[in-house]
Amino acid sequence: MVDSGALQHRMSTLVEPLKSSPFVTLKDGAEKPPIFIIHGVCGRVQFSKLARHIRTNNPVYGIQARGIGGAEQPFDRIEDMSKFYLDELSQSYPDGPYILIGYSFGGLIALEMAQGLLRKGMRVPLLMLVDAYPHPRFLTPAQRKRLFLRRLRSHLGKMRQCSFSDALSYFLRGFKNRLQISSTASERWAKTYDKRSSALETVESKAYEALANYKPKFYPGKISFVTTREKTFFPEAPEPVWAHLADKLEVDVIPGNHLNIITTEFGPLAAVITSLVRELD
Repeated sequence: MVDSGALQHRMSTLVEPLKSSPFVTLKDGAEKPPIFIIHGVCGRVQFSKLARHIRTNNPVYGIQARGIGGAEQPFDRIEDMSKFYLDELSQSYPDGPYILIGYSFGGLIALEMAQGLLRKGMRVPLLMLVDAYPHPRFLTPAQRKRLFLRRLRSHLGKMRQCSFSDALSYFLRGFKNRLQISSTASERWAKTYDKRSSALETVESKAYEALANYKPKFYPGKISFVTTREKTFFPEAPEPVWAHLADKLEVDVIPGNHLNIITTEFGPLAAVITSLVRELD
């Protein structure tokens, strides 16, 4: 006679979604330490072309957000993302140290991961932030004002090039995105769990919530910062934002803008990464 309880337990085990790994292999290599590149707000790994142009023999992995497959709930705090990735690192790649590279929003995660590794007594040979900035609420009033004016000029310039209907649509999209970032936690919670929302939309919504609530703390080590020559929606220079938050800050300026340095114009970024990794030898 079949035990119905045991059968039900076995069936539930069969249908339980498998836990997905946050790590995606981008380039094989035999040298240490391994390189980990952390995702932006979209949660996806978009660094395959970049990784292939890093001219070292270090393995390169991308870190993707929990929840992009829809089977797991994404995190809404950078501290929780960091802890999750560090726990997974200790299981999948227990032999540190690690090179951490964070792109945009991922730079804040990389910073928090580096803080966690230092607390554990582990060395971080290279921490690189790529065009990564905290939420404007954590900038000084003067920095926020300059940033607002530059964003306004950029928006008005784009709207002038559009027809009236396209300009209105552009404005409404921006207004909607602004509401998404500044809405209350309860409103974001309701939006996140709307049945019409896709898994990727949920991940991105949670990332914006995490960004709005994360205030970077002082890092007692060196931050290697990469910024772009073309400025859009970020501060004009990283030094006023980051210099007081690190024991040492080194800045590289590369051609391109925030988006194309990881999509089509990835050569300069790959060259900087290659140079900094080789300097570790």
